[in-house]
Amino acid sequence: IYKVDVTGGVAIPLTIHEAHDMMPVWSHDGKYIAFASDRYGNFDVFLMPAAGGAPTRLTYHSANDYPTDFSVDDKRVLFESGRIIPKDNIRFYMPRLFQNLYTVSVNGGRPVLISSAGFEHAHYNSNGTQIVFQDRKGYEDEYRKHHASSVTRDIWILDLKSNAYRKISSFEGEDREPVFSSDDQYVYYLSEKKGNQNLFRTPVLNKSAEIQLT
Repeated sequence: IYKVDVTGGVAIPLTIHEAHDMMPVWSHDGKYIAFASDRYGNFDVFLMPAAGGAPTRLTYHSANDYPTDFSVDDKRVLFESGRIIPKDNIRFYMPRLFQNLYTVSVNGGRPVLISSAGFEHAHYNSNGTQIVFQDRKGYEDEYRKHHASSVTRDIWILDLKSNAYRKISSFEGEDREPVFSSDDQYVYYLSEKKGNQNLFRTPVLNKSAEIQLT
């Protein structure tokens, strides 16, 4: 994992290890970086100062754990994991495909399950009341272009207070990698609905006003 100034310049290595270090995520205050590393066998979540230094291991399960965001107060790390799902979940258990959503304290400790609905690329809104994510319904090579079927990814919003899910994309092909705008009024995401994969912006409350940006 490297860090470089947005204006360009020398890329500074933050991790130097023979293991695979990937998926770096900034804390909101810019002081820390969470990342996934398989230096103990499978991928776990680690935390390190953004200025460099020794990383701290936050998760210890035998399933792979992948960080995607920090809580608004930077006290917890949001991460996806294929670890065991709740007994009342109707989805066939396949940890390689279906990721549950957890948080863990930046000080370590026991992770807390948020949902086992099958999450990828999950991110909070600015006040931590909602999470936007892409779903995972089944197996298909994620690099297959122009794939259209019932298992392609769609964009959803989870309201954490009501525990309600709302689907905000309906294209039969791939919709993926969503993020909230800074004012929480829009979701930006990638879609192949106009041919090749491009960037779209859709209002959180009025999908009819969606526009294509690229």
